Amino acid sequence: MALDVLIEIADVHPVSITFWEMLAEAGRQMMLDRSRRWCEWRGWEVKHGTIRATLTLLEVGGRQSAFSGDGWLRPLWDIGHRTAARQQGLNIARLWVEFAPELGPGETADVRLAPLQPEQWQHLKPGDVITMHEAQPATGIAEVIEVLPPGV
Repeated sequence: MALDVLIEIADVHPVSITFWEMLAEAGRQMMLDRSRRWCEWRGWEVKHGTIRATLTLLEVGGRQSAFSGDGWLRPLWDIGHRTAARQQGLNIARLWVEFAPELGPGETADVRLAPLQPEQWQHLKPGDVITMHEAQPATGIAEVIEVLPPGV
């Protein structure tokens, strides 16, 4: 319970990477895997920044079942980049579903994205629409609601 209270405080008030690392270690020692991974995730966000978006998974042509919302999924995203041949360029970002253990077809939730190459996502701003891909066609559509730089 004490770890949960510290996590709630840290989610509201900006804290250092070191603080998140200490909370992650406490989660590891208590064998609270999801809490540990959340603290590691938040530490990564402090270092690299984060993108929050409202994601809707498509019911048609997309995934057939729900996925775990705790940072394991690493889908491809169309964030507007194009290849030299003017083809759609896709970028990878891990995905954490806020306030839900999983997300299924037809469902909508706020998510946090941890891009593999954060510098390629810097052009995004609230209101931008990006698409999630696990195969063709797109699996989901997300509207960016917040872009936080490192240290926030």
